[in-house]
Amino acid sequence: MTIQTPLSELRFSSEGDSPSIDAAFIAVEVARLLAENRADVVSEFLESQELADIAALIEELERGDDLTVLRLLPLHDQAEMLGYLRPSSQVEIATRIPRRELVALMTAMSHDERADLFKQLDEEAQEAILPAFAKAEREDLRRLAAYEEWTVGSVMTSDYATLKPDMTSTSAIDALRTQAIEAETIYYAYIIDEERALLGVVSLRDLLIARPRQRVSEIMDTEPVWVRADEEQEAAAKTIARYDLLALPVLDNNDRLVGIVTADDAMDVTEEEATEDFYKGSIVQPIEMSLAEATIATLYRARIFWLVLLVFGNIFSGAGIAYFEDTIAAHLALLFFLPLLIASGGNAGTQSATLMVRALATGDVRPADFGRLLSRETVIALALGLTMAVAVSLIGVWRGGPEIALVVALAMVTIVLMGALIGMCLPFIFAKLDRDPAAASGPLVTSIADVLGVLIYFTIAAQLLGL
Repeated sequence: MTIQTPLSELRFSSEGDSPSIDAAFIAVEVARLLAENRADVVSEFLESQELADIAALIEELERGDDLTVLRLLPLHDQAEMLGYLRPSSQVEIATRIPRRELVALMTAMSHDERADLFKQLDEEAQEAILPAFAKAEREDLRRLAAYEEWTVGSVMTSDYATLKPDMTSTSAIDALRTQAIEAETIYYAYIIDEERALLGVVSLRDLLIARPRQRVSEIMDTEPVWVRADEEQEAAAKTIARYDLLALPVLDNNDRLVGIVTADDAMDVTEEEATEDFYKGSIVQPIEMSLAEATIATLYRARIFWLVLLVFGNIFSGAGIAYFEDTIAAHLALLFFLPLLIASGGNAGTQSATLMVRALATGDVRPADFGRLLSRETVIALALGLTMAVAVSLIGVWRGGPEIALVVALAMVTIVLMGALIGMCLPFIFAKLDRDPAAASGPLVTSIADVLGVLIYFTIAAQLLGL
């Protein structure tokens, strides 16, 4: 179906709608114009669009048309736009363009995004394009690509501005103007010596308001915040958030400046870590690709291990019920309240686990706070359990009489208390063992609470009912 609306009148959606919805419609019109050899109209349209929206458009185009649209952009815009594509789309495009064109495109990319794309290529492709880079780019690419994926070095860029301490503020501004073409950001400039040791950092604002002949050494902050290249990338994101930085210098083990992590890269890290925590919170192994691209086998492997493990864990719940068969046979009304009580314990535990995992992740609480939080959670859980016991005891009187009501009420208090304490304690235990607290997930807490809930409920029933 052909779109009758002129391309110049089409716009990508902004607030409230997904850009990909409108991109699909615009892609149909772009494909029609390209088939009619009217690339000039498409080029004019692209000039008025944001690069992120153009990336969404390219994702929707068929093979061939996507490269045509890409080549309608200036080289610098091509390089920047490539960073907005999904990793799989980047690799797919990189494998279809000639080597000389790919090298030119990657040379124009920011250093960190270039290294990310290089690492996604297979070894044969890497070996084919590496010699085509200039020596400086080749060495920089090898150095950035050598860092492990989880480290600060893997998300840093070597596009940063540097100054000498003996420069005046005027000459420093002139130097930044020259470096602005290549640098990721010039708001912060880093003062280094001949060995590239970090002496300090100065902001562009401080240079602008300084006296013309004032030395950089007099203006700079001599104790800047920094991070090691081999630390976990989450450390850089947390440091940037804590100190409200636009960029964070990265040092190697010899205290030499090797790169910076910018605020936008830190946001990407934070999103990645949050996604990983979501996966762990649902006992799903991390998926190294988008969900839309994941294969059936990948999703199966990501989910099967914990599900099978928890199946065997829940066998203990069945064993507990079997052990109390006589109690259940004597008072069948007890079965009516079993799902209710078990679910209440799991829900209370999941709530506590969610609060503790998030608090540990943000640094709101530390393992040293365990004792104080344990006593507070005990009081809160008892209050919750008592409130829920009052509500459920009324149903207990109706279904089984006062004795059943008392059993259900006491079980509710105890089960909610134990579920909440389990949910609170597990994240601290994982943190103490140097494991991610997010692994103390809701399903894990629920499974443990289920087993304990069965045992608690029928033990109280057996004791109070004289069985």
